[in-house]
Amino acid sequence: MIPTEQALILLILLIGLIVVLALLAKAGLERIGLPALVGYIVLGLLLHVADQRLQLFSAGEREVLEFLANIGIISLLFRVGLESKLNELVHQLRRASVILLGDILVSGLLGFFTAYGLLKLSLIPSLFVGTAMTATSVGITVSLWREAQAINSPNGELMLDVAEMDDISAVIMMALLLAVAPVLQSNPDATAIAPLLAQTAGTFCLKAIVFGASCFLFSRYVERSLTQFFQRIEAPPDPTIMVTGIGLITAAFAGLLGFSVAIGAFFAGLVFSRDPDAIKLDASFDTFYETFVPFFFVGIGLKVDLSAISAALGLGVILLIVAVLGKMVGVAVPTLMMSGGASAILLGVSMVPRAEITMIVMQHGLQLGDWAVPPQVFSAMVLVSAATTIMVPLVLRPLLQRWPQTSERYL
Repeated sequence: MIPTEQALILLILLIGLIVVLALLAKAGLERIGLPALVGYIVLGLLLHVADQRLQLFSAGEREVLEFLANIGIISLLFRVGLESKLNELVHQLRRASVILLGDILVSGLLGFFTAYGLLKLSLIPSLFVGTAMTATSVGITVSLWREAQAINSPNGELMLDVAEMDDISAVIMMALLLAVAPVLQSNPDATAIAPLLAQTAGTFCLKAIVFGASCFLFSRYVERSLTQFFQRIEAPPDPTIMVTGIGLITAAFAGLLGFSVAIGAFFAGLVFSRDPDAIKLDASFDTFYETFVPFFFVGIGLKVDLSAISAALGLGVILLIVAVLGKMVGVAVPTLMMSGGASAILLGVSMVPRAEITMIVMQHGLQLGDWAVPPQVFSAMVLVSAATTIMVPLVLRPLLQRWPQTSERYL
């Protein structure tokens, strides 16, 4: 047995190596135009292989890495909430709602029925797959549109609105699914399940209303004064540290109410998203974000069951086809009716990447147990996430060059 002090030194060494290797992977992939998260997941897979051969991680070390991964989830969803411009989304809701409805219904239902009917997965794993399929990786898509100087075009704004609402709706559906999944698992009797589901959903909605109202009241009557107070008494980055601390407190509060800490972090981001002063703090938050988010994706790689890879490949290919078709049909068809062929193709391709929210949904299911997300299904969705985030930049860049977007018209 390794002495406690030596074990601590080795853990510190391991964390330092992960930070450095993640940074190198990010730098290398960004140079060739690929998203960093693919490198983080591969790094996790390599560590998993090394652990199987060399027994790198003790149970305590895995707990520490899991804690860092949870901080990564909180950072990630806090950023998603912080960058969600609710006032603008409400104004654009009419224009984007038709596309959003088609997007969620087609991608979600196609994912569910493929998993449940074609792949013969049980109900709960199929629900997790369907929910995960509705999300979109906003960060990857937005970076490509910004690179093409097209983000402020009508199509760029529409894409951003739909992508943000995609993620918001996926987070809400995940929260509801996490509440009802244990009920579905523990009550196989179909005749008795409806009242229990109704009761669970009702309790969830009541807690959500209380939690949402608390966040709204804090955002409206407390947040701005508190932010300005810290800006007066301390120079940056201290105000950002305060914002981060409140985000962690909100995440923990959500966990105490029975939600996941990820949901709490998302709402904490929404709390500060309405305040222009808080938005200015976003750049200072980058260091915290860039330090901890890689641990989430490294953790994804560590959780991939290598013995399930062969079974996951077949599932992954089918789910990858579904992931592409779901967004292309669900987004491109409504867009075609509104804006024309080029817009339909651009927006459809832009919605295909599945990364952050998709993997958060699947990880939460994996944490519930094999009855919620079996290892081969989790591994298959990791393949879907990696494949879509690699494919889309390779396809979307040439399309944006072929159909350059301006602020004056739809194509």
